[in-house]
Amino acid sequence: MRTSILSPLLSVSKQPAAAPKSSLPTRVWLIVVTCLSLATTSQLQATDWLDFRGPTGQGHAPSGQLPEQLEPSRATWKTAVAGKGWSSPLVVNNQILLTTAVPEPADMPTAQSLRVLSFDATSGVLQWNVEVFRKSMESDLHSHAKNSFASPSAVSDGERLFAHFGPDGTACLSLDGDVSWKTDSLRYNPQHGAGGSPVLFDDVLVLNGDGVDDPFVAAVSCESGQIAWKTPRPEMPAPRWSFCTPLVIETAGQQQLISPASHMACAYDPQTGDELWRVRYPNKWSVVPRPVFAHGLVFLCTGYDGPAELLAVRPDGRGDVTDTHVAWRTDEQVPHNPSPLIIDDAIYLISDNGIASCRDALTGTLHWRQRLGGDFSASPLFADGRIYAFNEQGECFVFAAEHAYRELASSDFEETVFASPAVSDGAIFIRTEGHLYRFDLPPARDGN
Repeated sequence: MRTSILSPLLSVSKQPAAAPKSSLPTRVWLIVVTCLSLATTSQLQATDWLDFRGPTGQGHAPSGQLPEQLEPSRATWKTAVAGKGWSSPLVVNNQILLTTAVPEPADMPTAQSLRVLSFDATSGVLQWNVEVFRKSMESDLHSHAKNSFASPSAVSDGERLFAHFGPDGTACLSLDGDVSWKTDSLRYNPQHGAGGSPVLFDDVLVLNGDGVDDPFVAAVSCESGQIAWKTPRPEMPAPRWSFCTPLVIETAGQQQLISPASHMACAYDPQTGDELWRVRYPNKWSVVPRPVFAHGLVFLCTGYDGPAELLAVRPDGRGDVTDTHVAWRTDEQVPHNPSPLIIDDAIYLISDNGIASCRDALTGTLHWRQRLGGDFSASPLFADGRIYAFNEQGECFVFAAEHAYRELASSDFEETVFASPAVSDGAIFIRTEGHLYRFDLPPARDGN
């Protein structure tokens, strides 16, 4: 199955299957196949959450009746998750799929078992638990305090699962947990552990390898795991490491892979890896937030050192577009970790220190800002006119997606949260440090 993740505001599309032999005219078969493809795509979007940040890669849930209040005591179910992992859950064919790292032995670990877990979405029961890689814990091995050995989120084409553990390896699994292939050929030193998630384009899986030295972007075959192309990043000063997830967009009939790095963001041809354009933000490194795309603009958050910047970039240039294609920029309350949200004509940001803000997407004009409180790393979710945002301390803030701030609900999970939410079939799935939750609308009460 070949899947493309496109925009605006991005759509997930399946390549039509070859027309079967028949006496019907070819044109009729093309119409039938196209209708079936669209129907399948509609069903896929309505039920499955296949990517970090969902069907569009931009944090938008399909429309549907979702609970506004996420009170842990009112969860449909809650189940324990073994190990430690900050990866966000996927929902595929009524399975919740996520990665984790289990220290072995638990008391004085000399290895980490890098695993994929499958839970039944209806009941929360663990269905299978598969070790994909085993990571030796050298004495000098370290990761950032806010990271884990299973931070990148997996991605699925609806039939297979692709689990990525940064330089420790990438694997393809069936939805029954059978490993089809795995590879650790794309090695690099991420400095603080891996963070960026892979992205699917046609029949390749695209990965950022932004490490201490020789950063790159690469694509591996979905069928075999063999490297399809590998493109070195442009020359850049140290520090060179970053942790971003790319985004594939379509603009003016051309597909582009938007892939932020340290000191610059680059757009590539996702079929070949050839660079199309770049925009520079010197001395900004350790970039994390995933880009978003709307209104003919790519929105990029930069990184450390000092305040992060938000750049709105027109993606129709070639070469270095820093001086020609930046429509607007700001360094006020821009996140280093949570990804932005574009909703209608507004962009919503949540800074790492808990300040939410809303700006006009076309001009950057500030509509409002509001302190939520706490520290934020997870990316917010948009669903049913509401924005759901979790801080690291486990507090959930729900507010209206409007040009004036209006709080709708809040709750406290009393457990660390770094993963972003997932949505499927009218339910929201939340991963905390040690648990997985499902929330549904409460049953309607009998009016009698």
